[in-house]
Amino acid sequence: MNQEIACEAYRRLLAHYPIADGKRHFIEFNNPFESLILTILSAQTTDRAVSAIRDDLFTRYPTPEALARAEPEEVEPLIRSLGFYRSKARYIVGAARKLVSDFDGEVPETMAELQMLPGVGRKTANIVLSHAFGINVGIAVDTHVRRVSKRVGFTDSTNPDIIERDLMALFPE
Repeated sequence: MNQEIACEAYRRLLAHYPIADGKRHFIEFNNPFESLILTILSAQTTDRAVSAIRDDLFTRYPTPEALARAEPEEVEPLIRSLGFYRSKARYIVGAARKLVSDFDGEVPETMAELQMLPGVGRKTANIVLSHAFGINVGIAVDTHVRRVSKRVGFTDSTNPDIIERDLMALFPE
Protein backbone atom coordinates (compact mmCIF):
# COMPACT_ATOMS: atom_id res chain seq x y z
CA MET A 1 0.00 0.00 0.00
CA ASN A 2 1.36 3.41 -0.87
CA GLN A 3 1.41 6.42 1.44
CA GLU A 4 -1.34 8.34 -0.37
CA ILE A 5 -3.82 5.45 -0.14
CA ALA A 6 -2.86 4.78 3.48
CA CYS A 7 -3.41 8.43 4.46
CA GLU A 8 -6.81 8.47 2.75
CA ALA A 9 -7.79 5.25 4.55
CA TYR A 10 -6.70 6.83 7.84
CA ARG A 11 -8.74 9.99 7.17
CA ARG A 12 -11.82 7.88 6.44
CA LEU A 13 -11.34 5.77 9.56
CA LEU A 14 -10.92 8.89 11.68
CA ALA A 15 -14.09 10.42 10.23
CA HIS A 16 -16.02 7.23 10.95
CA TYR A 17 -14.47 6.61 14.40
CA PRO A 18 -13.77 10.01 15.97
CA ILE A 19 -11.68 10.42 19.10
CA ALA A 20 -13.97 9.67 22.06
CA ASP A 21 -15.32 12.82 23.74
CA GLY A 22 -12.62 14.81 21.98
CA LYS A 23 -10.06 13.49 24.47
CA ARG A 24 -6.55 12.77 23.32
CA HIS A 25 -5.62 10.93 26.52
CA PHE A 26 -8.04 8.62 28.28
CA ILE A 27 -6.06 8.30 31.50
CA GLU A 28 -5.56 11.67 33.16
CA PHE A 29 -2.10 12.47 34.52
CA ASN A 30 -0.44 15.54 35.99
CA ASN A 31 3.22 14.96 35.16
CA PRO A 32 5.59 12.56 33.36
CA PHE A 33 5.98 10.38 36.48
CA GLU A 34 2.22 9.78 36.67
CA SER A 35 2.10 9.14 32.92
CA LEU A 36 4.84 6.52 33.22
CA ILE A 37 3.36 4.70 36.21
CA LEU A 38 -0.21 4.73 34.85
CA THR A 39 0.97 3.49 31.46
CA ILE A 40 2.82 0.57 33.07
CA LEU A 41 -0.32 -0.23 35.05
CA SER A 42 -2.56 -0.02 31.96
CA ALA A 43 -1.22 -3.24 30.40
CA GLN A 44 -3.93 -5.89 30.10
CA THR A 45 -6.61 -3.75 31.76
CA THR A 46 -8.95 -0.89 30.92
CA ASP A 47 -8.26 2.82 31.16
CA ARG A 48 -11.31 3.07 33.44
CA ALA A 49 -9.79 0.56 35.91
CA VAL A 50 -6.48 2.43 35.96
CA SER A 51 -8.23 5.77 36.42
CA ALA A 52 -10.13 4.34 39.39
CA ILE A 53 -6.93 3.62 41.36
CA ARG A 54 -5.05 6.74 40.27
CA ASP A 55 -5.94 9.13 43.10
CA ASP A 56 -5.31 6.65 45.92
CA LEU A 57 -1.97 5.60 44.43
CA PHE A 58 -0.62 9.12 43.94
CA THR A 59 -1.98 10.40 47.25
CA ARG A 60 0.13 7.75 48.96
CA TYR A 61 3.10 7.87 46.54
CA PRO A 62 3.14 11.31 44.85
CA THR A 63 6.79 11.24 43.72
CA PRO A 64 9.34 8.77 42.39
CA GLU A 65 11.17 9.07 45.70
CA ALA A 66 8.07 8.13 47.72
CA LEU A 67 7.28 5.13 45.51
CA ALA A 68 10.94 4.05 45.51
CA ARG A 69 10.84 3.81 49.32
CA ALA A 70 7.85 1.43 49.19
CA GLU A 71 7.94 -2.33 49.01
CA PRO A 72 5.87 -3.92 46.24
CA GLU A 73 3.75 -5.65 48.89
CA GLU A 74 2.73 -2.23 50.23
CA VAL A 75 1.60 -1.11 46.78
CA GLU A 76 -0.31 -4.30 45.90
CA PRO A 77 -3.49 -3.47 47.86
CA LEU A 78 -3.81 -0.15 46.03
CA ILE A 79 -3.67 -1.80 42.59
CA ARG A 80 -5.26 -5.16 43.43
CA SER A 81 -8.24 -4.41 41.15
CA LEU A 82 -5.90 -4.43 38.13
CA GLY A 83 -4.81 -7.62 36.43
CA PHE A 84 -1.34 -8.92 37.24
CA TYR A 85 -1.14 -6.59 40.23
CA ARG A 86 1.80 -8.38 41.86
CA SER A 87 3.99 -8.05 38.76
CA LYS A 88 2.83 -4.49 38.19
CA ALA A 89 3.65 -3.54 41.79
CA ARG A 90 7.20 -4.87 41.28
CA TYR A 91 7.49 -3.00 37.98
CA ILE A 92 6.34 0.38 39.26
CA VAL A 93 8.41 0.23 42.45
CA GLY A 94 11.41 -0.93 40.39
CA ALA A 95 10.86 1.84 37.85
CA ALA A 96 10.65 4.44 40.63
CA ARG A 97 13.85 3.13 42.19
CA LYS A 98 15.67 3.30 38.86
CA LEU A 99 14.34 6.83 38.25
CA VAL A 100 15.78 7.89 41.61
CA SER A 101 19.09 6.04 41.29
CA ASP A 102 19.87 6.65 37.62
CA PHE A 103 17.86 9.71 36.52
CA ASP A 104 17.74 12.02 39.56
CA GLY A 105 14.04 11.24 40.01
CA GLU A 106 13.15 12.48 36.53
CA VAL A 107 11.44 10.50 33.78
CA PRO A 108 13.87 10.20 30.87
CA GLU A 109 12.91 11.61 27.49
CA THR A 110 14.48 9.02 25.20
CA MET A 111 13.27 5.64 24.01
CA ALA A 112 16.49 3.89 25.05
CA GLU A 113 16.50 5.30 28.57
CA LEU A 114 12.80 4.61 29.14
CA GLN A 115 13.28 1.00 28.06
CA MET A 116 15.89 0.61 30.81
CA LEU A 117 13.09 0.89 33.38
CA PRO A 118 11.36 -2.25 34.71
CA GLY A 119 8.02 -2.86 33.01
CA VAL A 120 8.75 -0.54 30.09
CA GLY A 121 8.92 -1.87 26.56
CA ARG A 122 8.69 -0.07 23.27
CA LYS A 123 4.90 0.40 23.41
CA THR A 124 4.96 1.94 26.90
CA ALA A 125 7.93 4.13 26.00
CA ASN A 126 6.15 5.39 22.86
CA ILE A 127 3.06 6.29 24.91
CA VAL A 128 5.02 8.10 27.63
CA LEU A 129 7.15 10.01 25.14
CA SER A 130 4.08 11.10 23.18
CA HIS A 131 1.69 11.88 26.03
CA ALA A 132 4.08 13.28 28.64
CA PHE A 133 6.59 15.06 26.41
CA GLY A 134 4.97 15.50 22.99
CA ILE A 135 7.80 13.48 21.44
CA ASN A 136 6.69 11.17 18.65
CA VAL A 137 9.39 8.72 17.67
CA GLY A 138 7.17 5.73 17.01
CA ILE A 139 3.71 4.23 17.14
CA ALA A 140 2.39 2.29 20.12
CA VAL A 141 1.21 -1.01 18.67
CA ASP A 142 -1.36 -2.80 20.81
CA THR A 143 -3.84 -5.56 20.00
CA HIS A 144 -6.27 -3.11 18.42
CA VAL A 145 -3.67 -1.33 16.27
CA ARG A 146 -2.35 -4.73 15.16
CA ARG A 147 -5.82 -6.02 14.23
CA VAL A 148 -6.96 -2.89 12.36
CA SER A 149 -3.60 -2.38 10.60
CA LYS A 150 -3.67 -5.92 9.28
CA ARG A 151 -7.36 -5.80 8.36
CA VAL A 152 -7.09 -2.60 6.29
CA GLY A 153 -3.85 -3.68 4.63
CA PHE A 154 -1.35 -1.37 6.31
CA THR A 155 0.81 -4.40 7.18
CA ASP A 156 1.03 -8.14 6.60
CA SER A 157 2.80 -8.78 9.88
CA THR A 158 1.60 -9.72 13.36
CA ASN A 159 4.92 -8.70 14.96
CA PRO A 160 4.47 -5.35 16.80
CA ASP A 161 7.96 -4.11 15.87
CA ILE A 162 7.39 -4.81 12.17
CA ILE A 163 3.88 -3.33 12.30
CA GLU A 164 5.30 -0.17 13.88
CA ARG A 165 7.95 0.05 11.15
CA ASP A 166 5.33 -0.49 8.41
CA LEU A 167 3.02 2.17 9.87
CA MET A 168 5.84 4.67 10.28
CA ALA A 169 6.75 4.19 6.62
CA LEU A 170 3.15 4.85 5.57
CA PHE A 171 2.28 7.81 7.75
CA PRO A 172 4.22 11.04 7.99
CA GLU A 173 4.58 12.50 11.47
